[in-house]
Amino acid sequence: MRFEHHRTRDAPKENQAPEADAPENEVEEAAKAVEEDNMDGAWEETFKGHKDSKKNGPMSVGMDFTFEGFDHVYGLPEHADSFALKSTVGSTDPFRLYNLDVFEYEVDSNMALYGAVPYMVAHSETRTVGLLWLNAAETWVDIEPNSKQGVLSSVVDFVKRSPPPNHRETHWFSENGLIDVFFLLGPGPGEVARQYRYLTGATPLPPLFALAYHQSRWNYNDQDDVRSVDLGFDERNLPYDVIWLDIEHTDGKKYFTWDPFKFSQPEAMIRNLTAKGRRMVTIIDPHIKRESGYHIHSEATDKGFYVKNKDGNDFEGWCWPGSSSYLDFLNPEVRHWWAGKFALDQYKGSTEHLFTWNDMNEPSVFNGPEVTMHKDCLHTGGWEHRDVHNMYGMFLPMSTYMGHLMRSDNKLRPFVLSRSFFIGSQRYGAVWTGDNEADWNHLRISVPMILSLSMAGITFSGADVGGFFKNPDAELSVRWYQAGAYQPFFRAHSHIHTKRREPWHFGEETLEHVRDALRQRYALLPLWYTLFWENERTGLPPFRPLWFDFPGDRDTFLIDNQHLIGDRLLVRPVVEAGASKATVYFPGQNQVWYDVETWEKHEGLSTVTVPVTLRKIPVYQRGGTVIPKKERLRRCSSLTKDDPYTLQIALDKESKSAEGTLYVDDGLSFQYKKGDFLYLKYRFADNKLTSKLLEGPGNFKTKAWIERVVIVGYPSSPSQVTITSSKGTESLQFVYQENEHLLRIRKPAVNVAEEWTINIVP
Repeated sequence: MRFEHHRTRDAPKENQAPEADAPENEVEEAAKAVEEDNMDGAWEETFKGHKDSKKNGPMSVGMDFTFEGFDHVYGLPEHADSFALKSTVGSTDPFRLYNLDVFEYEVDSNMALYGAVPYMVAHSETRTVGLLWLNAAETWVDIEPNSKQGVLSSVVDFVKRSPPPNHRETHWFSENGLIDVFFLLGPGPGEVARQYRYLTGATPLPPLFALAYHQSRWNYNDQDDVRSVDLGFDERNLPYDVIWLDIEHTDGKKYFTWDPFKFSQPEAMIRNLTAKGRRMVTIIDPHIKRESGYHIHSEATDKGFYVKNKDGNDFEGWCWPGSSSYLDFLNPEVRHWWAGKFALDQYKGSTEHLFTWNDMNEPSVFNGPEVTMHKDCLHTGGWEHRDVHNMYGMFLPMSTYMGHLMRSDNKLRPFVLSRSFFIGSQRYGAVWTGDNEADWNHLRISVPMILSLSMAGITFSGADVGGFFKNPDAELSVRWYQAGAYQPFFRAHSHIHTKRREPWHFGEETLEHVRDALRQRYALLPLWYTLFWENERTGLPPFRPLWFDFPGDRDTFLIDNQHLIGDRLLVRPVVEAGASKATVYFPGQNQVWYDVETWEKHEGLSTVTVPVTLRKIPVYQRGGTVIPKKERLRRCSSLTKDDPYTLQIALDKESKSAEGTLYVDDGLSFQYKKGDFLYLKYRFADNKLTSKLLEGPGNFKTKAWIERVVIVGYPSSPSQVTITSSKGTESLQFVYQENEHLLRIRKPAVNVAEEWTINIVP
């Protein structure tokens, strides 16, 4: 390691010539110090006309870490690149972590994007470890494959007739700050995820509507447009939960305001949606329009709440409103003030069912260096922006999340979406992968990008369905909806200059396929909700790489065109135009996987080419699991509250058993923190299906009941099926499909909160 020393430009002593009789090494060091202090860029740099003054001179920290015995490393979001991080030495620049507003970003690239989590996971057949580099300054990471062996180790390996050990060398360096490193020792993927959760915080359980489908566009033009889109979904039996408004809904790009002509009755508009069980989201960004009379700007100016330039004056940059200043969210006083702006008497026209989208929070400065803030700007406490750049974006959703809590007196769960993020951003809501394109490569890269985010604790994430820029054709649109339906955050969004692309604009066939994708999402909301509650408790990501649950299977280590939903579903999105087949790898020794539609069975440790049509993508349930579903068709998630459940059970290969969990609460409040919820375990073994209450219910009550049980992999038709519950023992109707080895048990008709046993007599 080499450490830079703090210096000031006008301190001449160490640069003065040494005494005539000074040792030779002192002469060399003095000459080197003079050269360094005067070299170009030491105290000031110029980049495309932008000057960066460095009051402390050249600064940097760095360290090398070698992952012995590991072929692959993962993480370092955000980059539009493969899930397994590529070698950079000798071929390309290091991975850069520096939050930037990058539109139409390149894929298969290690260029910096909107967020930065300097966290890396190394995985092998026998061990998983993590490394967190806690530094918010601009950071670069080089990755080098197996290094050359020394003579002695080569001789030892030759004598042992063993191959050289695999390892990955990584080189980390940040512009300044401290060396503050955390090692997570696993030993498995689940243990590393739990350790990272304890270290950086958990994703709080989202409200149920946030896990449903979101419809967005820059911009819905006015209240009539919102009403028309809302009715369009209802008329075509398309479920959705949230409609979004971009920057054009404001009065001249002044946040916390409404356009007085286009959105003259915002509260009534929101309440009309709420009456149907739906919600609205509006965009609120960190740049504040410098306009006299705009109350947010006036208060921020008077209170000194803006980021300062190097001379101590309010920093001015250019963004959507024109001339803007940027709130210093590193200041806790600013965060508390901002949170108060979400009060219903402050944000006029809002309701408690209006939620927030924080964009442009890298921060984006249109006329700044690399479209961001100058590094020599000053924050509270005298911190230069260069010190804290990558964490700035996290403090905006933190403040907004606090505002949602204060607005409801800590009773209702917030929902906040942020584009920029840092270590710990998961504590304040969801993120998305930014301004992608309507392009097959952008659809393809969304899976490894979300996998990288998930492994870095940002488990509530997704990509703009359809692509933000440009216009998708019908096929790309369908494939993106099908992929998005199996990603944590599910939102369609598009640029103001794109064609309208609500699902009905592509014709009847496309509409039907999109409807199927949406219904799949809504049917699986009980599973998603359960996985996110378990994620809050354990850190286990709902959206996972295959090796997370099959750590010893080397064939999974480079797969990033498939993913798991918890430990229960395997999904292979179709990301190629005109595809009529797809190659699927099925992991797991003695494992079996079932197509969720045809119930076709596939053995683990096999690669199969399966036919695909435009109607569906390959999705498989893992043998040995139970999936809770709700299959009644509703227009939004809140209307499914009392709907019955289907338990979809896939038996494993050898023991013909299965198990799974279900979590249920009110979907909105924090009462679950007080024990008002149900957490149940379903287990099938020895021809018995049992429901056991693991935790709860506290004061939580539900009318939901069990409507059907579907068991795939059951070997033969039974002679009788009975259920034993609080009502005694009763016979149940059933149907057995011999070709599929599928047993359907009709209407157990027990409340989901009950414990019961279904007995199957062969």
